[in-house]
Amino acid sequence: MQITDLSPDHDTAIQQTASIVLDCFGHLPSGYPTLEDALQQVQESFAPDRISRIALDHSGMVLGWIGGIEQYDGHIWELHPLVVKSGFRGQGIGRSLVQDLEAQVRQRGGLTLWLGTDDEEAKTTLSGVNLYPNVFDHIASIRNLRQHPYEFYQKCGFVIVGVMPDANGLGKPDIYMAKPI
Repeated sequence: MQITDLSPDHDTAIQQTASIVLDCFGHLPSGYPTLEDALQQVQESFAPDRISRIALDHSGMVLGWIGGIEQYDGHIWELHPLVVKSGFRGQGIGRSLVQDLEAQVRQRGGLTLWLGTDDEEAKTTLSGVNLYPNVFDHIASIRNLRQHPYEFYQKCGFVIVGVMPDANGLGKPDIYMAKPI
């Protein structure tokens, strides 16, 4: 596997990347329901304040994509998005992409990498409940009910730094995670 920049002139890789985005997020209300929406997300990753990296197999097929968005004058970077092609998950591709993004951010002087990982499908104990007024109590007792990715990010060194209750509708929070670079 090779990790490299996704460039605006690599049409085949862009199409493959957009297809993975659609597969991963197309079914979610806050996701990308059409291939055109997914292509727009990929195109936005070419902005000057962004990092766009792909994992390729030996034949040049896109296996995964990760993006970074500069914030707070480059001190903080948002990991957005991370997708791995169906059938290739659980093989270390996502972890390798995260490690590569960390190195890219570090080279640019970033101090912290953060992400939001939505729970729109009742995959954690933070979903489907009123998190107010004791938001931090709920965070402290979070449990993974159905393979929510927050545990993957914890294995990559991220910690939960907060939650936005009802970010995606009543009882559908966004879980904020961060790690130092």
